[in-house]
Amino acid sequence: MTKADIVAKISEKLGLEKGDVQATVETFMTEVKNSLETGDNVYLRGFGSFIVKTRAEKTGRNISKNTTIKIPAHNIPAFKPAKVFVEGVKINNEAK
Repeated sequence: MTKADIVAKISEKLGLEKGDVQATVETFMTEVKNSLETGDNVYLRGFGSFIVKTRAEKTGRNISKNTTIKIPAHNIPAFKPAKVFVEGVKINNEAK
């Protein structure tokens, strides 16, 4: 499902114009992104959490040059689904 598909479904279900729905969806995504960039997590009850995870420093290998490289510690965005969300997906996808 793409962002355009999400906008179309919401627009159809709520009877709103696609332009308004698209602006709302894009604003939501921008706010989540801005919150994560400033180090704040976003919690949506019943859906999940957008969090910032810290990856520890580690040693990697450059296989083309056969050398070791140091990968510094860094932060990455992550999504952790809510328990209700995970259970719903498990139940609805069991038969497939």
